[in-house]
Amino acid sequence: MEGTVVAVVVVVLLLLCVLKSGMRVVNQVERGVVFRWGKALPSHRPPGITFLIPFADRMRKVNVQIVTMPVPTQEGITRDNVSVKVDAVVYFRVTDPVRAAIEVQDYVFAVGQVAQSSLRSIIGKSDLDDLLSDRERLHEGLALMIDSPAAGWGVHIDRVEIKDVQLPESLKRSMSRQAEAERERRARVITADGEFQAAQQLANASRIMSDTPEAMQLRLLQTVVEVAAEKNSTLVMPFPVELLRYFDRAVQKIDADLNVPRQAPAPARETDDRP
Repeated sequence: MEGTVVAVVVVVLLLLCVLKSGMRVVNQVERGVVFRWGKALPSHRPPGITFLIPFADRMRKVNVQIVTMPVPTQEGITRDNVSVKVDAVVYFRVTDPVRAAIEVQDYVFAVGQVAQSSLRSIIGKSDLDDLLSDRERLHEGLALMIDSPAAGWGVHIDRVEIKDVQLPESLKRSMSRQAEAERERRARVITADGEFQAAQQLANASRIMSDTPEAMQLRLLQTVVEVAAEKNSTLVMPFPVELLRYFDRAVQKIDADLNVPRQAPAPARETDDRP
């Protein structure tokens, strides 16, 4: 009887040891890929506790978090023959753990190499202005170039961004001089346009004043008021010509009322040069 109890206890302990040796814990950020007798199972193990067949199954855990991988600085020549240095960053994650475990030996290293070659290729296909201003289109093209081979490895490229574009010092000085010349040109154009508009307004004002003589007198009085407000100078008022015209029109009106003809100037007499 005692031998039977001991045998049962030994069997139970052996079963517990076997179960413990076959029990694995998969974290939330991981997925388990099981190899049974060296052959990968078609489905991966979800997060939580999973059991493996002892001595038959072997599990490899694959991280499914987004990986941020900086791309080393790549030197290249743009399409318009400018030497630049460009660095970027790649965001990717594993979407198919089984393919990522069996299709490529090290998917992180593989994605890094593809990113470097794609970045050099995109530099050679782009102009300098595109690298400096039209980066969104370059980001999309670079992500497509990296995602094409990575899709076969069970890896998805979320985003690719160019961080910095390093230019030669001589080119920086040339661009600075170009920008300065462009700003100076704009300033001259704006000044000339302002003078043109001011001349147009002065011409319009002169036409209005010529049609309305009283406007010139009002403008003169306004100028007098502005100058007299300072009280630090002596103002000499010229006799307005409009006032003389007013007296002339008044005299003409009085003569017309009295029917007094205005004397016409006497014709010049011819002198007789005869002896």
